[in-house]
Amino acid sequence: MSQVTLPSTPSFRLDGRRALVTGAGRGIGLAAAAALAEHGADVTLCARTSAEVDDAAAALRERGYQAQSLALDVTDLTAFAAAIDAAEPYSILVNNAGTNRPNNFVDVPVVDFDLVMNLNVRAAYFAAQAVARKMRAAGTAGSIIHMSSQMGQVGGADRSLYCASKWAMEGFSKSMAIDLAPYGIRSNTLCPTFIETPMTKPFFENATFRDSVLSKIKLGRLGQVEDLMGALVFLASDASSLMTGSSLVIDGGWTAD
Repeated sequence: MSQVTLPSTPSFRLDGRRALVTGAGRGIGLAAAAALAEHGADVTLCARTSAEVDDAAAALRERGYQAQSLALDVTDLTAFAAAIDAAEPYSILVNNAGTNRPNNFVDVPVVDFDLVMNLNVRAAYFAAQAVARKMRAAGTAGSIIHMSSQMGQVGGADRSLYCASKWAMEGFSKSMAIDLAPYGIRSNTLCPTFIETPMTKPFFENATFRDSVLSKIKLGRLGQVEDLMGALVFLASDASSLMTGSSLVIDGGWTAD
């Protein structure tokens, strides 16, 4: 009989864990909620539009998963913090709510700057703070996953504002990881390439833009939300228990050169 002691793969299961996903009504947020629920998490889907998250949560429950909805605007920092304070602590946050207003740098208006930075940076920062405070108070270890972008690693034409917001996210995630590590709370970013979602679909109707994007994705195709689901489960689970302050880039090779 062999004397070799074989290691066991850490579990990707999330049973008994509560997860909150912002911007969860559709697109990447909905995929994140589905992925976590499929792996056993009790998921709260948060978005401004109650009809979207109500329907999404109902669809998950119909499959036998644990899911509920929370209609809330994450830019209302007071209301968001109050909702988190009133709830049982979460051990997983997918900090996904975000937006983009593409424009050449010299033409970016102040109103667009304020809108993008208010949601992608200010709201994301304080959403994570509210969840982390409740985790810390309850002695709950957990994982905070910020939905960043390959544009948090590089620059891009007409993306100066979006890049600014995602580079900011990359920075606060790293510092957050340092501050929260003593409490067993991890902070990482997920950085996708262009993913086909309801928000991005209008951009790809422009053939020139679509071709320019595909020319930079070495694998030769646009990303789908399913391409991110395994990574989200990995970052939420014990399989990534030694990972914090890092970025997981899923870009089809965009940033390889």
